[in-house]
Order: sequence, then C-alpha cells, then structure tokens
Amino acid sequence: MHRIGLLGGMSWHSTVQYYRGLNMAVADARGGHASAPLLIDSADFAEIRALQVADRWETAGDVLAAAAQRLVAGGAEALAIATNLMHKVAPAVEASVDVPLIHIADAVAQEARLAGHGTLGILGTARTMQDDFYRARLAAHGIDVVVPDPETCRTLDRWIFDELTQGSFTDPARSDFLAAMTALQARGADAVVLGCTEIGILIPPAEAPMPALDSVDAHVSVLSRFCLRGELPAASRAAPVAG
Repeated sequence: MHRIGLLGGMSWHSTVQYYRGLNMAVADARGGHASAPLLIDSADFAEIRALQVADRWETAGDVLAAAAQRLVAGGAEALAIATNLMHKVAPAVEASVDVPLIHIADAVAQEARLAGHGTLGILGTARTMQDDFYRARLAAHGIDVVVPDPETCRTLDRWIFDELTQGSFTDPARSDFLAAMTALQARGADAVVLGCTEIGILIPPAEAPMPALDSVDAHVSVLSRFCLRGELPAASRAAPVAG
C-alpha cells in the first residue's frame, strides 16, 4: 500500500473522521487486520484560526508547507489537507514538496460526476463559498456552482467557527444549514457539497433534504484508492507514484 500524509487538526473533530474512514476503507478492501498506512501532522487549530482571522494566508501557507515537508520526510507518498478552507493555501503546500497533493475539490468533483451531478451548491465557511480557490477548481471539472446569498454565508460561517469546529452540534445550527440547502436547491443545485469537514457530523448526507456530497467522504474515497492502488484523481496526476 501507499503511505498518505494527512495535514490535520483543522479541526481535530473532522480529522478523526478521516482516520476512521481511511482505515475502514482499507479494512473493507483487504480484510483481516489490514489498516491504512498513515502519517498525521495535527496542527494547533488556535494558531491556524488566528492566521485566518488576521488574513495572513501567506504565513498560514508557510505553516502548512512546513508540516507537509515533515510528512514527506517521514515517508508520505502523497498528501491531503484534511479541511476545505485551508485548500486556499494548497499551491504553497504543493510547491514545497515533490509528492502529489490530493485536492479535496478534485475528489468532490469526481464523486459528483460519478453520481451524475452537474450543478453543486456549496456550503462551508464564507471564504470556501465565496472565494475562487474552491469554485474555480470545481469549474475546471465542468461543474457549475451555486452559493448562498452573502447574509447566509455570514450566518453559516459563524456557526462553523463558533460551534462546529469546537465540537458543538446544535439544533439551531442544523436548522440554518438545512434551510440553506433548500434555498440552493430552489436556485438550481442538483446536489449540495458539505464543504466544511464538520458539516457532515452536524447533518449526515442521508438526513439532507436533497442529494448531498460530504467532502470528507469524497476525499476519503479518493485517498483510499491512492492508498490501495496508487491511483490519483485526474487533476492530481502531475507527480508520478513510485511502486
């Protein structure tokens, strides 16, 4: 199997979902005592969050790049950032190492296309919904994107950082996220992306009022294929995989 390095801890609540999901996928595929060969560099999210709030994205990129280098030095053959928002600094991470970074938006796009979805509503932090780094990556796969109105973006962003990333999952937050899904469907989305790695804990896809793609599940699905077979999603084929 191929060893994956996870840049985690942003927040640790969703990193747990990655660890569980990858090990379950490998166990299902190989049986017995098989488990995934993983390295995890778990950040102090308080440090990362302070950089986000201060809009110090270059510094945040340096922090994640240093973590990526540690993982590669430890034997990681591919990397994954276990959060949606911090893919804003994915180019800095990619430039710092000589192994592929398996991008979460490539994984979401691949799962969407396999399910026959062409227009995705995005739910996540305000920057994930509104900035180009995520939407443009989906568009490169031929996926149309719908995002909530600015006030809804602000509301969901508050729920994420005031509650979800701190391990709190309440009914008022659930109600606002469900309402946002319904509004996106009314505007033409044929599926919704749970584009913050904690949203799927708050609302599992089976409980959504429309087809829902959990970004963690999509990412884990693609990562497990790399782990088991060295397979990379289409947009990540720039670096060769040894073995």
